[in-house]
Amino acid sequence: MSKILYIGENAEFSEGLRNGGMTEVLHVANVVGLHNNLGRLSNFDLVVSDENLKGLSGLGIFERYKAQFNESLIPYCLILDHPDKYLRLSLLRAGISEVIPIKSDPSILGARAPFLRSMLKARLSVAEISKPKEYRIPTSKRVFDIIVASFALLLFSPLLIIVAILIKLESKGPIGYTSKRVGTGYKVFDFYKLRSMYVDADQRMADMKHLNQYAIAAQEKEESTVLPLSKESGPTLIYKDGQPMSEEEYLIIKRKQQAGTFVKFVDDPRITKVGKFIRNTSIDELPQLLNVLKGDMSIVGNRPLPLYEAEQLTSDDWGERFLAPAGITGLWQVMKRGKGEMSEEERKGLDNQYARKVSLWNDIRLILRTIPALFQKENV
Repeated sequence: MSKILYIGENAEFSEGLRNGGMTEVLHVANVVGLHNNLGRLSNFDLVVSDENLKGLSGLGIFERYKAQFNESLIPYCLILDHPDKYLRLSLLRAGISEVIPIKSDPSILGARAPFLRSMLKARLSVAEISKPKEYRIPTSKRVFDIIVASFALLLFSPLLIIVAILIKLESKGPIGYTSKRVGTGYKVFDFYKLRSMYVDADQRMADMKHLNQYAIAAQEKEESTVLPLSKESGPTLIYKDGQPMSEEEYLIIKRKQQAGTFVKFVDDPRITKVGKFIRNTSIDELPQLLNVLKGDMSIVGNRPLPLYEAEQLTSDDWGERFLAPAGITGLWQVMKRGKGEMSEEERKGLDNQYARKVSLWNDIRLILRTIPALFQKENV
C-alpha cells in the first residue's frame, strides 16, 4: 500500500487518491500542515500538492522544501489547472517528479509512486556523480604560492609604506579596501587592494553606466545584427519562464542579459592621481599577497570577480573559468593588458583557456611574461 501526503483543499481529489482504500492518504490544507509533518516525511512514498494554495503556492512549497524531499527520496507531484507541454517540461527540469492537470484521475498516483520514487533516486545519483568536485590547489602550486607571496611581501614592504602615506595625503579615506569577490567554485571571499579611487566611487557608478566600454560594444553589436523574430524561423527552445521562443529570440535576450557583464571606463574620473599610478604599475594589487597566504587566491589564476559580474557568468559557456584557482595575474592580463580593443568574449575565453591548462610550469611562464606586461599602460 502506498502512502501519499496531499496538500490542498480539494476533498474530492483527496478521496480519489485513496482509490477505495488501496492508498493511505494524509490530507493537509497548506504549507503549515506540511511543515508540521516534516518529521514524518520519510514515511510517505509521494507528496502531491495543488498549485493554488492559501499562503505559499505548490511550486513555492517545492522550492522551499526541495532539499528535504530529495534527502528523504520523496517524489513531488504538482497539480495544475491547464499545464501545457512547455510548462510541464520546465517544471520537470526543475526537479518536480510529476505534473498533472487537475482533471486527471487521482487514483493512478498511488500505483505510480514506486516508479516516481525510483526515477528520483536515479536522477539524484546521476547528479551526484556528475557534480563537479571542489577544486583544491595542488600541493606543489600551494607551496610555490606561499614562498613567492612571503618573499614578495618582504621585498615590497618599504614601497607599500611609501604608497600608503601618499594615498593618505592625497584624499580622505582608508589606505586599502576590502570587497567581496567570487573565486574558485563560486566561493565568495574578502579581497584586499590598495585604494585607488575616491571614497564615493561606488555612488558614482550608476551615473556612468552609459560610458561602460563593454556595454557600448555590446549595444553596437546588437544594433548591427538583424535577426528574424518569427517563431517558425528556428527550432523552439524553452526559456526559464516556461514560454516557447525561437532560437533567434533566445540569442537576442541572452546577449542583452550579458551585455555589460564586465565594467570598464576610459580615463575613469573616479581614480585619484596616486591611484592612476599604482594601477598602471599594479602596485594596488600587492595586498592580494595576503589573500594568497590565506589560501583564497593563487599567484597565477583567473581574476576573482565582483558579485555583480560573477552572477552573469553561470552558464556552461563561461562557468568553466571558475574551475581554476583565482589569481593575482593570469592569461588575459599577460596577453591583452594595454589593448583597449579586448572584448568581453575574448577576456572570458582566455579565462576558460587557462582553466583547461592549469599547471605549475605554465604558471611560471605566465609570471615571467607578467613582468614586461606591468609596464604596458592601460588607463581603464
